[in-house]
Amino acid sequence: MSFTTLGLSEPILKAIAKTGYTTPTPIQERAIPLILQRKDVLATAQTGTGKTAGFTLPLLENLEMSKAKNSGNKKPHIRALILTPTRELAAQVGENVATYSEFLPYKSAIVFGGVSINRQIGTIRRGVDILIATPGRLLDLISQKVVDLTKVEILVLDEADRMLDMGFINDIKKIIKIVPKNRQTLLFSATFSKEIKALASGFQLNPSLVEVAAQNTTSERVEQVVHPVDKVKKRALLCKLIKDGSWSQVLVFTRTKHGANKLSQYLVEQGISATAIHGNKSQSARTKALANFKAKQVQVLVATDIAARGLDIDMLPHVVNFELPNVPEDYVHRIGRTGRAGRAGEAVSLVCVDEKDFLRNIERLTSQKIKKVVIEGFEVDPSIKAEPINMGGRGNRNQPKKSNSKRRDNNSNRVAKPRNRNRSRA
Repeated sequence: MSFTTLGLSEPILKAIAKTGYTTPTPIQERAIPLILQRKDVLATAQTGTGKTAGFTLPLLENLEMSKAKNSGNKKPHIRALILTPTRELAAQVGENVATYSEFLPYKSAIVFGGVSINRQIGTIRRGVDILIATPGRLLDLISQKVVDLTKVEILVLDEADRMLDMGFINDIKKIIKIVPKNRQTLLFSATFSKEIKALASGFQLNPSLVEVAAQNTTSERVEQVVHPVDKVKKRALLCKLIKDGSWSQVLVFTRTKHGANKLSQYLVEQGISATAIHGNKSQSARTKALANFKAKQVQVLVATDIAARGLDIDMLPHVVNFELPNVPEDYVHRIGRTGRAGRAGEAVSLVCVDEKDFLRNIERLTSQKIKKVVIEGFEVDPSIKAEPINMGGRGNRNQPKKSNSKRRDNNSNRVAKPRNRNRSRA
């Protein structure tokens, strides 16, 4: 099948051809025809399978088919709203929209926290057809009466599972109350959990289900390996793997922001160019770090889970779990950064005795045993006993303590209530 058989118009096909793509991915092949039929869609697929284009392309087509609704208006109004959980993902979706709407007359804008709101206000007031936003900043703009969502025809929730994890459920409900009830609603997620089904049932009308990959599976193109190692030797082993393997581009995951900073600093001291990206970094710092990494000016990007969500890095060859995530689904998201678009990738996990339960939960979730390889000189000391894991102040091991404290929403200046999930905040 090719894109020409999906019912897309010539301006969109022209933009697709310019990118070099000719064949739709499975999620695109199944989701696009349903969206073009104006159906609500609940779609899940592994990261890196083309989910963004899976809703962007038919969204643009539907706007084009109903553009008569906007005729007579000198200034565009918001006809499509795309919600994303993070700044980085909002920027990525914005690039996608800009690419595929190149030969269409639509104006798009991206709004998120961490940057000046005044420029965003100016852009919106000049007129926007498609708005890509994080929930916090969008509600800020709504409270200032800058954004009018009463004419939204299409609502998209991208990475809906992550938005739930980050505690945005109440923000989403507030936004849904504002947009018209007769809209088309598209929900895209990397996982198909009970929470996602419940969310969809609350604001979608008889959604068509699209589930391309089996739930919580890892890509067959990603070679996975576990290196058992004592915790105190992890940094040295990581350096050895990078240097011996001549790795030029490595995404490394840590559990906490502090850990990301410390590891990045250590790698630099060992002669390996590295930088950290996490929620405490300013937006400009995060953007610069990602740009340098994509351009291979920086060898290693050390990231926390939330900061890395939605990162789109072409041909990323290596992902390293310096610390295993305590939520097994996050392992799937992490290693999904590599092995994308049909390319091979490698996912390496450095696992100490403290993390055996985490590894067991990951293998149970993915229904596979991950290959274990001991590196000479880094054999595990059997006398070392497992100790509680520091979850960034949120308890230890698999049962972190509950907390009623408020946390700062990194996507705006608002305070969001924490969702009771066993994860550290990034």
